[in-house]
Amino acid sequence: MPIDRETRLYFYELHEGDDDLFGDALLAHEVEFEPQDFFELVQQVRRRIQGTFEEDTLVEAIAAELERTHGFVHVSDSRLTAAVHVSEVEDDNFLGQLEADDELHGPDFRTVLLDLDRDRLN
Repeated sequence: MPIDRETRLYFYELHEGDDDLFGDALLAHEVEFEPQDFFELVQQVRRRIQGTFEEDTLVEAIAAELERTHGFVHVSDSRLTAAVHVSEVEDDNFLGQLEADDELHGPDFRTVLLDLDRDRLN
């Protein structure tokens, strides 16, 4: 299917960090917002939903609200159509699986990396 070369998408990113845990969201929109205007929109949404959202993170909640109310598209894993692993080594190239086969890698699993000082634990 040919791509309409006249359609432009502009991409926006949200970051959330709490110490060493970070969350990001990528958003797309057909309108190009000035960075300051996008910031003010995000702040407005954040103030409105803070403390009342049901998503796992504030970033996900803001992205979902921007999608619902302002025409953004939250570019998340749930929207993937295909995932391809690419390598210079021929045998290492493959079509990835989008849906997890087991509970360990399911959509409810979150990865947390802990850097522990073993001397302080004793």
